[in-house]
Amino acid sequence: MKPAEIRRRVAVDCGHAWPVHLHPILARIFAARGLAPGDVKQMRLADLAVPSALGGIERACDLLAAAIAADQRICVVGDFDADGATGTATAVRGLRQLGARDVCYRVPNRFRDGYGLSAGLVESLADVAPDLILTVDNGIASHAGVAAARERGIGVVVTDHHLPGDTLPDADAIVNPNLPGDGFPSKSLAGVGVVFYLLLALRAHLRAAGAFAGRAEPDLSVLLDLVALGTVADLVPLDANNRILVEAGLKRIRAGRCCAGIAALCKTAGRDMTRAVASDLGYALGPRINAAGRLDDMSLGIECLLTDDAERAGELAERLSAINQERQELQSTMVEQGEAMVTRFIERYRDGALPYGIVLSEPDWHPGVVGLVASKLKERLHRPVVACAPVGEGSSEWRGSARSIAGFHLRDALAEVDATCPGLIARFGGHAMAAGLSLDEANLPRFAAEFDAVARRRLDPELLEHHVWSDGELDAVDFTVDTAQALRYAGPWGQAFPEPAFDNVFEVESWRAVGERHLKMRLRFPDRAEALDAIMFNALEVMPPPSRLRAVYQLDLNEWNGRESLQLLVRHIETI
Repeated sequence: MKPAEIRRRVAVDCGHAWPVHLHPILARIFAARGLAPGDVKQMRLADLAVPSALGGIERACDLLAAAIAADQRICVVGDFDADGATGTATAVRGLRQLGARDVCYRVPNRFRDGYGLSAGLVESLADVAPDLILTVDNGIASHAGVAAARERGIGVVVTDHHLPGDTLPDADAIVNPNLPGDGFPSKSLAGVGVVFYLLLALRAHLRAAGAFAGRAEPDLSVLLDLVALGTVADLVPLDANNRILVEAGLKRIRAGRCCAGIAALCKTAGRDMTRAVASDLGYALGPRINAAGRLDDMSLGIECLLTDDAERAGELAERLSAINQERQELQSTMVEQGEAMVTRFIERYRDGALPYGIVLSEPDWHPGVVGLVASKLKERLHRPVVACAPVGEGSSEWRGSARSIAGFHLRDALAEVDATCPGLIARFGGHAMAAGLSLDEANLPRFAAEFDAVARRRLDPELLEHHVWSDGELDAVDFTVDTAQALRYAGPWGQAFPEPAFDNVFEVESWRAVGERHLKMRLRFPDRAEALDAIMFNALEVMPPPSRLRAVYQLDLNEWNGRESLQLLVRHIETI
């Protein structure tokens, strides 16, 4: 494998002056992300795209308003990831705020029910007997489930953000910004974002009908902490619309106005709510919610987000943290096995013949964690990776989770495999960067060959070159706590709007291993009196570090005893 190459982002010259109050480094960073001076303004909820632009939303509001007026039972059917959990909690809380008195929820069990609104899940709803089903973060591919519900006289409103197939389910209403011809300007809404928009539209619909006469209109902004968490955790691109949603949610969290569950999750994760940023949601809170759906029952995560009892939220957050610890240990073992397989791949194929699209499988892998394994190995190989595991011990049905690199659309690739080899894949769905599928164990070898063939047709070899992106060098005067704080809160940073990273040459004054896998260093920089503290996680491959190196790093703030100090978070090292 060729080592990663450092590349610097190029700032786009927009021909206009940046605001004088803007830190010059931030101006450089924003320009490199395609923003113009006019785009740098306070993120206001008033600047969100209007809900009425979402196709199908009027019909969905008609159905929900009628259900509320008739005191019908509404069952929210969610998904077993953080986006689905936050979306389910948002839907349940929001519908109750808007006057629905009979709202329940159900999330499929990953191992028993599979994904989405299946016919089996509809059958299991006999005990709650809903009049109307509202899907969140699923449903766009649930043809059988929607048909089963309609046969039982149950209405179905689908809210989803996944890409549709060639045909749509026969639902009573579908709200999805990614439907062909839909005019909504932000195609990157997460599932929780779609249902939040539906709630906004429903409030306007009820307002016009006079439903709030004599009482205060519900404040749906109280749901934005949930919207922020689900949006960041689902790794959807943080376009301008999503950044507004996430920043609004983060402001609620920092102000201590979030729900009891998010507050409890912050506490168990050791994160200071008053300093919360998007990475806290993505790396600390999101995995704890996700762990419930991967190894246990996502209802634990949803209940944590629904309860208003701080003590109950704390108990649930502790249980989620314990499950997440179990997930981390299981994932670590699976990643080690996967890395050993990757090493054998590299030794067997070398650079020239390594598959473009890689499929890995092990009979003792856990199907709830294969997505994380695929993600880790994708980062190492910089190629699309599908990790597969049996649904249960001795089962011939295997589940695969896929992660991709820029330039390779996973769902389209799986659709091509399905079109070329009908019946090879039983089911599939997802996004450009992440997807899931199921297939028979006997089809694994052929699927691996077909997936690689599609990747070879669709991927330019240049896209397989691994690049580490930098926003350029910093000067000695830039290594300050003030600069780090300005960068920290200038986001929110995330998918498709990456956190600033820089590269410079340093002398290594000293180093030591921390916890066997991590590297702690003191780096000397020209024209700076004091050396800089730096840490690099999972740095076994660069220990011991060279005496002189070029590092790609982020300016980080290390808090200890109430004081903040500057620390470099090193992402990549090159020997000079």
